[in-house]
Amino acid sequence: MLSSFNEWLWQHRFWLPPNVTWAELEDQDGRVYPHPQDMLAALPLALVLLAMRLAFERFIGLPLSRWLGVRDQTRRQVKPNATLEKHFLTEGHRPKEPQLSLLAARCGLTLRQTQRWFRRRRKQDQPQLTKKFCEDGAGWGWMGLLGLTPVSLQESWLWAPVMCWENYPNQTLKPSLYWWYLLELAFYLSLLIRLPFDVKRKDFKEQVIHHFVVVILMTFSYSANLLRIGSLVLLLHDSADYLLEACKMVNYTQYQHVCDALFLIFSLVFFYTRLVLFPTQILYTTYYESLGNRGPFFGYYFCNGLLMLLQLLHVFWSCLILRMLCSFIKKGQMEKDIRSDVEESDSSEEEAAGAQETLQLKNGAARGPRPAPTDGLRSRVAGRLTRHTTAT
Repeated sequence: MLSSFNEWLWQHRFWLPPNVTWAELEDQDGRVYPHPQDMLAALPLALVLLAMRLAFERFIGLPLSRWLGVRDQTRRQVKPNATLEKHFLTEGHRPKEPQLSLLAARCGLTLRQTQRWFRRRRKQDQPQLTKKFCEDGAGWGWMGLLGLTPVSLQESWLWAPVMCWENYPNQTLKPSLYWWYLLELAFYLSLLIRLPFDVKRKDFKEQVIHHFVVVILMTFSYSANLLRIGSLVLLLHDSADYLLEACKMVNYTQYQHVCDALFLIFSLVFFYTRLVLFPTQILYTTYYESLGNRGPFFGYYFCNGLLMLLQLLHVFWSCLILRMLCSFIKKGQMEKDIRSDVEESDSSEEEAAGAQETLQLKNGAARGPRPAPTDGLRSRVAGRLTRHTTAT
């Protein structure tokens, strides 16, 4: 059954243009072509990259963060409470006020004490700045390494994407391009493996989709000998990614002006590469110029569909960057990454509660003094004293 599925999956009509078979891409007379099984080497290489990343975070990233002045905030530990902990783990991290009141009654706490417990418990699960710095530092290091592309500037298809289809698919494989492609694929595989353990941001689902799409696209483009157009896509992405990681690293330090400058440069590069070059050069050549004298086939629709999904993700992240740019223009400096969760503060909530109580007191005073009740115990005692004094 497995062999029949494998035979069906690797039919040339799925991967190659019409009238082209796998036999034409066999190595012969010193001409080497890419083969799908070559990419299997990316799996063990991804594990090696993971080990190197862990070593970087511990022995380089952590000392570097301390040297640059990155300091973790002191967080108060919550008192152990089995009832609240069970609700936190099973029901949710942010219970509504009716649930809070019920939990407070069960545990013999006040409503504010219960709110404070959940707030501090949520803060315990939030990553510290040094962890974020180390993760971004590892990403920046690998992005910088992968940015050293072996693609020669003399390649005609680097400046004219239409040349990617010259003599396709009979394009030989260069060893330097193979190793670069292999490292890129291993890098994104390592990102997928680390995603459940890394800092989770608000665009976590979009990141998962992006990494899966990139891995599938790289595997397909290598197997179908679409290395030229695949290299262009990787170059466009890497040109902005390493700037993003560097910007996030500096954002955790005291060098705010450097962070602001990097953020502006990153924004310009991102918008130009993802919203201008990618649709006008990459998508245009894959949709129209790739056909040439051949008709469309399954790989044509499959590849372009994934590239269009990438473009939608580019638009999504561009909206987030625009929001940060608007905040930057208004406040004059870059704010925190809007993809990150807000760091909750004990003092801020106490101040808000105190302000609310003060407002209630002011509203009560504004209405003026209330008339004293005439049927209370204090009124009856005062009346008897008055009558006794008068009689005397």
